Amino acid sequence: MKVNSETDADLARCPGVKRFTSWLGLCPGAQISGGKVLSSATKPRAHRATQAWRMPASALRKSQTAVGAHHRRLCSRMSTPKAVTASVHKRARLVHFMLTRGQAVEAGQDEYEQRYLQREVQNLTRRAQQLGFQLTPHETFSA
Repeated sequence: MKVNSETDADLARCPGVKRFTSWLGLCPGAQISGGKVLSSATKPRAHRATQAWRMPASALRKSQTAVGAHHRRLCSRMSTPKAVTASVHKRARLVHFMLTRGQAVEAGQDEYEQRYLQREVQNLTRRAQQLGFQLTPHETFSA
């Protein structure tokens, strides 16, 4: 990938993950006037690093990885160009964490789906408690 050729090996040009993703043009540029959001679109970037990050993003739709599952979930609720930008942003954060902290990447699609299901159950349980209800787990029986 062209990350090492466009940035320093230790990412000294972009010391934080927010600066790194902003440099790549993946962060929304919030334009606010009088408390009203006028625009939150990402600013266009024309350098090679951004192009190198965006090109493989179209293959994420068929990828059997955690980032691929995340991309498909995003595509189901927003337009494809926005989902590509969000997926590239997630990949850039993951790579930055790997290079700077040595942090490992998620294992795969099954682990991602399992964690997503746990988050959904926790959110539904919390929301039910706020409304005064209590959820009880229901076991499904297969015939």
